Amino acid sequence: MSEPFQAVKVSERVYWVGAVDWNIRDFHGYQTGRGSTYNAFLVTGESNILIDTVKKPFFDEMLSRVRSVIGDAGIDCIVSNHAELDHAGALPDAVRNLGPKKILTSKMGARALHDHFGTGLDLSIVKDGESRSIGGIDFTFLETKMLHWPDSMVTYLPGDRVLFSQDGFGMHLASTERFSDEIPNEILEQEGAKYFANILLPFSPLVTKLIERIKSLDLRIDILAPDHGPIWRKDTGRMPELWAKWALQKPKAKAVIVFDSMWQSTETMAKAIAEGLVENGISARFMPLQVFHRSDVATELLDAAGFFAGSSTLNKHLLPRMADVLTYIKGLKPRNKMGAAFGSFGWSGEGSQQVHEMLESMGVEMVGAPLAARYVPDANDLESCRQLATQAATRIFEHIEDK
Repeated sequence: MSEPFQAVKVSERVYWVGAVDWNIRDFHGYQTGRGSTYNAFLVTGESNILIDTVKKPFFDEMLSRVRSVIGDAGIDCIVSNHAELDHAGALPDAVRNLGPKKILTSKMGARALHDHFGTGLDLSIVKDGESRSIGGIDFTFLETKMLHWPDSMVTYLPGDRVLFSQDGFGMHLASTERFSDEIPNEILEQEGAKYFANILLPFSPLVTKLIERIKSLDLRIDILAPDHGPIWRKDTGRMPELWAKWALQKPKAKAVIVFDSMWQSTETMAKAIAEGLVENGISARFMPLQVFHRSDVATELLDAAGFFAGSSTLNKHLLPRMADVLTYIKGLKPRNKMGAAFGSFGWSGEGSQQVHEMLESMGVEMVGAPLAARYVPDANDLESCRQLATQAATRIFEHIEDK
């Protein structure tokens, strides 16, 4: 009887044996609107080697795909590139069911796996840059610390020119297609940018160093196999090139206007700012938080020069959704932004000032003092919004030229 889940051949010796998660919609605060995959790979030969595992609930799916290639045979080794539980959650089950003689991981990976699962796993540490032959198959291991965990590493299979890039160059995207050339380009770039903006952005300088290192090693990569999303068998340099560009955070003549409003007064101010920006040649992304998720805001900010945030005041504080978004964005450490705070109020008016202070704390260059309108903005208030936009547009164009 055939296995219910079948492996997909990637190269002469490599098979995809991962799982597709169609249902996931939240990944520690990041909205995964198209689901995700947990990619694991089986390398076959004199020995059978498993590269990463999957999230624990998907172990049976992975095991079925492994069995579709090697039947009841066991595996000799598991390489754990990353200890996060979407990739290592099924590791104990894999050990019990597939009987590997060793588990290879980085030094920090060993610590993380012990912290997750106790000391029952037999771990062997590989060093940064080390090459090792496993059952006659050569592998090279490169540490990629903080991309995006301290334990992260990638594994290179020179015989098949496959780079198992762990969370590097991936995206959250569930699909029936396993390869990038089977998926529309606009979806690949959209989901790739969202993944980078919401996960890798704080580590942009390390991304630049990693790409420079890969170039210096002159690795020939015919297949790029990340742990999330499609596998690249064509145009394998495309996603690294995009990552290199995104890591620079070079701003465009674009501004994000994000706001939350109780009775549409703050929204009216946001519209005046957006119109003023557009009139002065700045592309504006209008993002009311009743509609847009924090991860959408982060994605749009990736290449924006302007960051305008507005909130009305509730109980002497900014609105909860705005506090959520600004806290989330601050953790991502965006660079090269300028902007302003705005908002309406009825009694005391702390909301826009608190937004201003949060933008300042994340390094946004403030164009002016926070704009505040009592209850309903009048013609003078809206004119102030347009003047702010005009002033900001001039500064944005100067800013872009400097970068």
